[in-house]
Amino acid sequence: MSNDLTITDARRAIHTRSQLVDRDVALSEIRRANGAGALERLQRNAYVARAPFAELLPSAQHRLRVVAAAEQMRGGSAVVSHLSAAVLHGLPLYRFVEQPIQMTLAGGRRASSRPGLQRHQGRLDDDDIVEVDGILCTSVERTVFDVARTSPFETAVACADGALRGKSVEGRIFDPDAQEEWRDLMSERTRNAPGARGVVQARRVIASADGRAESVGESVSRVQLVRLGYTVEPQAAVAGPQGTTYFADIALPTQHVFWEFDGAGKYTDPVMRGKKSADEVLLQEKRREDWIRAVTGWKVCRGGFRDIATPEALAARLASFGVDLPR
Repeated sequence: MSNDLTITDARRAIHTRSQLVDRDVALSEIRRANGAGALERLQRNAYVARAPFAELLPSAQHRLRVVAAAEQMRGGSAVVSHLSAAVLHGLPLYRFVEQPIQMTLAGGRRASSRPGLQRHQGRLDDDDIVEVDGILCTSVERTVFDVARTSPFETAVACADGALRGKSVEGRIFDPDAQEEWRDLMSERTRNAPGARGVVQARRVIASADGRAESVGESVSRVQLVRLGYTVEPQAAVAGPQGTTYFADIALPTQHVFWEFDGAGKYTDPVMRGKKSADEVLLQEKRREDWIRAVTGWKVCRGGFRDIATPEALAARLASFGVDLPR
């Protein structure tokens, strides 16, 4: 496995007890799953190899667990929902850690949760339910609505940004009308759910969502900057050399400052680097930043996840660049 995996990859990685026995895995090894052995037990009668499992991103580990649970619940009324559905849809998640699989019982049926599985009751309309690689889960819109109601604000905004990006951005072209249309449709969901748990926060999340965010780090940066009182402009365009265009992650126009979220993956992840080495990416970023600073006369401030963990942390990071808080 790589550090991420598709649903198809997950199905290939999961083995039942009988399949393991057919591969000459000793029964004693199977019984030791989740102990000191070489196997990880995902669900009853569902196992994966522990070493590659441990290398996966937390969201990919969760995807494996969801696939294992869904395979055992075929034909039932349970629909994968909330953060578990966000994992299946590949929506961006902030600070995701392993947690119980979340499901909603269609038709409002009641059933108790158990360790590793959290069941929700709630009405699901027909268009709230979709199939992702053979697994029933809530639609992207319903998933965003549920996450917006029940997850921390930063997590919910990052998830909503990712869903909205698919509706409002194509390549580098941003469609503000499509963004407003999405917000109107999602706001209608909140109006149709008066008194529902977390619906007030859901309204705030929908109003804050912006499809121009290209990463979780940009989404959370924007949330913290707004909390600090800054006016923000995501993906601000700057004329580059030879007719090209550079895009700064977030502009703070009243301060004449650009904020760039600097995730480590930009330099360490081979997929994000493409065919470039880490040194080549670093040099390219330096030249880009030098150009932006020279052309605009604005400051360029960079930071990573530690710097956006709280508004106070981000304020301290900006202060180190000589950027004051708004009056």
